[in-house]
Amino acid sequence: MIYTSLLMSIQNNVPTTVSWSPSVAIVMIISNLLAIFIGFYAISKENRGKGPSLPGLPRMFTGFGFPELLATASFGHILGAGVILALGNAGVI
Repeated sequence: MIYTSLLMSIQNNVPTTVSWSPSVAIVMIISNLLAIFIGFYAISKENRGKGPSLPGLPRMFTGFGFPELLATASFGHILGAGVILALGNAGVI
């Protein structure tokens, strides 16, 4: 009996999430670009480029390889998910 009332109270407090839209995609793209920009300047030059390199990058990204891209894009998705949930909760998107 106690567990049933606990489960019923949890079911009533489920937050709604934002459905996909072009504005959600734009927020995620901007978050990823910001994370890549931050990561490029935050990763020290001694540690940059230890793994496989990415082909076809401009000279500006010399030494920015696959591990750095994977790390910064992962951070960008975490950042983007937080921003999307916050903006959705605020009613902006």
